[in-house]
Amino acid sequence: MEIQLKNNAPGILEETIIEDGFYILKFQNETNDNQRIIRDINSSYIQFHFCVKGSMKFNFNNGSYAIPLPEKKSLLLYNPQRDLPMNLEMEKDSCLVSLLISIKKFHSLFSKEADYIPFLGEGNRDKKYYTDADISPSMMVVLNQILNYNLHNSIKLLYFKGKSYELLSLYFNKPEDADIDQCPFLVDEENVLKIKQAKEIIISRMAEPPTLQELSKEIGLPLSKLKDGFKQIYGEPVYAFLFDYKMEVARQLLASGGHNVNEVGLKVGYSTASHFIAAFKKKFGTTPKKYVMNLS
Repeated sequence: MEIQLKNNAPGILEETIIEDGFYILKFQNETNDNQRIIRDINSSYIQFHFCVKGSMKFNFNNGSYAIPLPEKKSLLLYNPQRDLPMNLEMEKDSCLVSLLISIKKFHSLFSKEADYIPFLGEGNRDKKYYTDADISPSMMVVLNQILNYNLHNSIKLLYFKGKSYELLSLYFNKPEDADIDQCPFLVDEENVLKIKQAKEIIISRMAEPPTLQELSKEIGLPLSKLKDGFKQIYGEPVYAFLFDYKMEVARQLLASGGHNVNEVGLKVGYSTASHFIAAFKKKFGTTPKKYVMNLS
């Protein structure tokens, strides 16, 4: 994710990488002027914004559209079709805590199947999705702990990681009788399972995978939904995913030392050694033979 901060006031932003695909940002405008902050955020990230104090506004489409965020309100933003950069106007004496988390990382928090991304609902799949909500008292406690962190710097990352997960847990906590999914992106579960089935099929038959049309028919999902859904769930098209998978299998087989280059190529679906060598080099930047030599 490209990071680009554009503002001139010192002390406005503190950013911490919790782990790969997960950021926490603290904005504190303690100046006497309003401040504008611009930060690039790509389309693979979900944004959670919590206005702890003061008031602010998120601008979109070069300022043609804006969402206000008053004190003690939160805003969730996600647009799977385009990057959604942060263009923030903060009033003086305002505080904001933001969590940026990749959709893949986010889904792993809610599902045992951490290697796939769920569908968005039909109504939100092709347009910007956002929702605002009140910040609960328990969330406000955590937010103030994040803002007023004063423990030893050596445990800062651990502390922020714990508080970030606690904040997300409180955000998605629902009454036991609420008739909704715990995670707003875990919808259309039947299609999710079909896409997962498609992944298992191409993995199990990687040496001779079905065509997309055959795969579509086998799982009972229209071709367009298979292609769009698979890319949204796994982050890449069907055969790009399969290529990466095959190359990783090939790498592991070579590393085990129990197979020669020709055997490995055949196992992952290449009828000629030259095609396999070219594919392996494309993926890893070296030939299978050189890879094995480097291991020893």
